Amino acid sequence: MIGKLCGRIDEISEDSVILDVLGVGYLVFCSSRTLAALPAVGEAAQLIIETHVREDHIHLYGFPDSVERGWFRLLATVQGVGNKTALAILSAYAPQQMAQAILARDAAAFRAISGIGPKLAERIVTELKDKVTKLPVTSYQLPVASKKNVKESLTTDNRQLITDDAISALVNLGYSRTEAYAAALKASQKTEKAGLDELIKLSLKELVRA
Repeated sequence: MIGKLCGRIDEISEDSVILDVLGVGYLVFCSSRTLAALPAVGEAAQLIIETHVREDHIHLYGFPDSVERGWFRLLATVQGVGNKTALAILSAYAPQQMAQAILARDAAAFRAISGIGPKLAERIVTELKDKVTKLPVTSYQLPVASKKNVKESLTTDNRQLITDDAISALVNLGYSRTEAYAAALKASQKTEKAGLDELIKLSLKELVRA
């Protein structure tokens, strides 16, 4: 199995690159984000490779690092997300943006990608929400209730309810759920005592800074 290729760029097309490695040209499919970041034709490049072997073909998929390859593998675990769709998602969002959208339960972020309908978008968010925090790609973590004692657990639950209400309020103001989630989470991390109104105000300040 091929895990990495280092060579010179021979040709870049809409969805792939031909990498010349010691005279052998390897056709590697990549996201548009990866292709846009490659150097010019004739220059040296390196790609982390995911090899897919089938009865009728061998396809190589290239990524700038193992983090993005990990996301490609994770996306492929969702029923209905094939390799082409996984690359389309990676073309639209960087790993941290995807993690943020999934944790925010922002199915609309995935519906905006061509070829992904409402049901598949919802499936992506639902099936990956518990897996996303295990990947080392994001600082956005799902709040976890403390198990030390009931009082602390209840406090954490109340904090989450306030944060959820703040997110809903920001969405009603016209912000996307992903934007609202990120802002409310940042604001909540800065103060544990803020009520709903104050948390909304602090979240709006975070959105202005963004």
